[in-house]
Amino acid sequence: MTSLVRHVTVDSADAYALASFWAEVLGASVSEEDEPGAAEALVESAGAALLFVTVPEGKTVKNRVHLDLQPQDRTREEEVERLLGIGAVLVDDRRRPDGTGWAVLADPEGNEFCVERSAAERAATA
Repeated sequence: MTSLVRHVTVDSADAYALASFWAEVLGASVSEEDEPGAAEALVESAGAALLFVTVPEGKTVKNRVHLDLQPQDRTREEEVERLLGIGAVLVDDRRRPDGTGWAVLADPEGNEFCVERSAAERAATA
């Protein structure tokens, strides 16, 4: 028998606040069992479960693991604009004139993640 990844755990300064941001990113919700000020907050979506845990130390270096997001019902550009509107920050723009590439964003606590092209955009350039 093998193991399954139950969820990806993210250290945070405020577990509930960061979970709320990611719930909006993923079109999900924070678990009903979690509340503001709790030490943990869980977000379960179709693609992954993310567990946010409050820790005393802040983020100090680049993430060794990050999430790559693929928009499902919009273009990469539309998704980047949506995420910037809810509190993400553009860290590095790796989008190329031919439509390939990705955008590196950071969540409100500085955790980097990438936004890639949607499946429709990939198919259109294949």
